[in-house]
Amino acid sequence: MDYKTLLGIASTVVGGLGVFMLGMKYMSDGLQATAGDRLRRLISLVTDNRFLAVGIGTLATCIVQSSSVTTVMCVGFVNSGFMTLHQAIGVTLGANIGTTITGWILVVKIGKYGLPLLGIAALVYRFGKRERLHYLALLAMGVGMIFFGLELMSEGFKPLSKMPEFRQWFHAFEADSYLGVLKCALVGCILTCIVQSSSATLGITIGMATVGLIPFHTAAALVLGENIGTTITALIASLGATTNARRAAYAHFLFNVIGVFWITLVFRQYIGLLEGFYHWFGIDPSLEVFRVGKQVVDGAGLEVVQREGAELVRLGGELVPFTREYPHVTKGIALVHSGFNIVNVILFLPFTMIMARLLKKLVPDRRHKEAPHITRLDTRILETPTLGIEQSRIEILRMGASCEKMMEKLEAILAEPGGDHADRIRKLFHREEVLDIIQKEIVDFLTEMLADKATHDVVEEGTRQMRMADELESVSDYIGGILKLHLRLHNEGGALLAGENETILTLHREVAAYMSMLLIACRQRNEDIVSKAKTQGDAITHRIRNNREAHLRRLAEERVPPLASVTFTNMLNGYRRVKDHMLNFAEAMAGQK
Repeated sequence: MDYKTLLGIASTVVGGLGVFMLGMKYMSDGLQATAGDRLRRLISLVTDNRFLAVGIGTLATCIVQSSSVTTVMCVGFVNSGFMTLHQAIGVTLGANIGTTITGWILVVKIGKYGLPLLGIAALVYRFGKRERLHYLALLAMGVGMIFFGLELMSEGFKPLSKMPEFRQWFHAFEADSYLGVLKCALVGCILTCIVQSSSATLGITIGMATVGLIPFHTAAALVLGENIGTTITALIASLGATTNARRAAYAHFLFNVIGVFWITLVFRQYIGLLEGFYHWFGIDPSLEVFRVGKQVVDGAGLEVVQREGAELVRLGGELVPFTREYPHVTKGIALVHSGFNIVNVILFLPFTMIMARLLKKLVPDRRHKEAPHITRLDTRILETPTLGIEQSRIEILRMGASCEKMMEKLEAILAEPGGDHADRIRKLFHREEVLDIIQKEIVDFLTEMLADKATHDVVEEGTRQMRMADELESVSDYIGGILKLHLRLHNEGGALLAGENETILTLHREVAAYMSMLLIACRQRNEDIVSKAKTQGDAITHRIRNNREAHLRRLAEERVPPLASVTFTNMLNGYRRVKDHMLNFAEAMAGQK
């Protein structure tokens, strides 16, 4: 075979792979856009119920069409403190089942219709006016590109399948022994690490198997290795993350490595067990047929003749060119992939707590205390706005929780003006600095994520979240400002007038309760809280006005140290500003103003 022919084959295969991978992305984008709100709410339902966690991981991966995205998401959520290690292990187990949906999509035989579907969907995508129709067309485009890309790859592999020298070379990778199975699994692992997509590697595997370039058993062994290769993305995302986040990534790696290890030991028995299912479904993955022109002929008993380096088949007394096809091999590979992951989940599910304890020993806690922090998100998360917007929402909730803790520390300091509060003061100011950093990281993250194509709903939510983060950062500044006023007065030997410190404490508790009410509403996605927030906010403003007027009347009746007077009125103003920014926070959450 000359180099021009090889170049043509390589161009077709690589082009088909590119179309296939782009189709996977478009299909994922379309699914996320049409089911995005449901997906976000699904992720927020993760609990300690391992079965629910597995189900959520499965459904989320079916929507985003990538187990890597789901596991990277888990690493990010564990890193930010939203998800526990135990929960992340359950979601990761489900992700391994969800990723097998790609194989079943490819089972649908629309092959040659992929290009027309792509064309029609592209027209609807280009000229459709409604956003939902726009993204449904993107979903259909993705499906069309997947099948068109697979068809291109199969066409590219067909010339190789006719060449004895290439068939002989590929036979070196047959899974006909334990060493052969390990060799194939290693190739599948390396290939998936290179292309960073187990779905793409699965497409290549199916493309080679459907034209007979590799036998079914070899394809099945390659699929096993692809399960290990897909864990590399989460491992990369865990670099520099918290200890628990690294444990979540290692859990995905260990689950797949251990699963592949034991399944390779019983590979023949596993395939033999699945043959019962094959016969039940009426399929035979190893069935070989010959396509001569438009005619499909059973390959059993036909004479294959070698002529000038090419294979011909004797049909009706004539030697004619043919193409080998394996019509059921895609179903067989899909069943191998799903069966492997489902059996592994069933085996590992009872031991998630044990695995969590094992990971804590393998990855011990660091000597210094680690505070959860916003993760340096993988680019896959940035390209998945539906999940990314939920990640940033969790960080905003954490900002709110930090503001509540700052209010708790401030109350303890104000309640005992002469006490030793050095540790509380240091921690309060440290939280203020941390919130400044988190707010900046959230804005940077959202800006980068929304710079790419995102649905109207996601863009609106991202804009609201940037406002919410800004309001909470301002709240932390005013809490810190109130403490500075108190410290300045105390350091200069002054004190508030009799009864005014109790006035400040009463106001503090009222504002703190107001803050907690709005943060609970945010956690519950209760946007109807705004009307109640305005009513209670007006009551707080009225109280502050009355306190100020009472203070001014007192100034007219007795001599008051200037610093104490200024401190009291400025503290009143500080609490009013905290209330105002929390009301703005609630309005931003509800999409008002």
